Amino acid sequence: MTIAVIGLGLIGGSICKALKKYTDYSCLGLNRSESVIKSALADKSIDRAIDYNTLEGVEDADLTVICFYPDQIVEFAAKNIDKFKKGSIVIDAGGIKTDICEKLQPIFKDTDVTFIGSHPMAGREYSGYAYSQAELFQNASFIVTPYPDTPEDKIKIIEDFARKIGFGKFVVTNPHEHDRIIAYTSQLAHIVSNAYVKSDTIKSRVGFSAGSFLDLTRVAKLNEDMWSTLMMSNRKFLADELGNIINKLSEYLTALKTGDEQYLHSLLKDGRIIKEDSEKK
Repeated sequence: MTIAVIGLGLIGGSICKALKKYTDYSCLGLNRSESVIKSALADKSIDRAIDYNTLEGVEDADLTVICFYPDQIVEFAAKNIDKFKKGSIVIDAGGIKTDICEKLQPIFKDTDVTFIGSHPMAGREYSGYAYSQAELFQNASFIVTPYPDTPEDKIKIIEDFARKIGFGKFVVTNPHEHDRIIAYTSQLAHIVSNAYVKSDTIKSRVGFSAGSFLDLTRVAKLNEDMWSTLMMSNRKFLADELGNIINKLSEYLTALKTGDEQYLHSLLKDGRIIKEDSEKK
């Protein structure tokens, strides 16, 4: 099987490295920066490069993975739809799905190429090929949002691909449900972390911080170009979740300002129970 990876950043680069480490698939790579391509070839993360200007080589791929920002994913797929191999599959690695899938569904509908919206749920606080690693996807979740008429055998091919490079969970859902839940599990977490570090007290944290501080602040160091795009594309669901957490935080503030220890105790207990119950599923 030959796989083309379009965009060799953290996710794309890690896919290439995982493919070469854990499979016998042939891996082709495309990236705007020639230095990244040279690094990938030197690392033997890719077998050969796809020409950036002509896309020569992409026609050999049985599976193409587009690892760009959402708008660029749509633009690349639409512009080059006639260059993909007939009978092949195209997936993306975008963090939102409704906008991407709604735009690409009519474009791919009457072609010999199958598009399946996808989201490899993995990442680091660093971006770029230099930080990519073959182990990035170990036991992570790979989400797909196929159309109702997507052939099952095509979905199975993607599942096999995902599991071979380390993903432990394979989730099938629809674009709307994906974006609703991701607003809570991923995007809201990045906003909370990013807002949390904006206290002046962070300047005095050395010697006073441990695991809880590190856990809560890890994703504050984000790629603002990517995350602002993802969040604005999913702003309705994200605004709902942000409004909810603001309301919940106000309850803790009320308990502290009024000195109501019993109320605070109750709030903390409720949160603990909800967390414990979620871990049983």
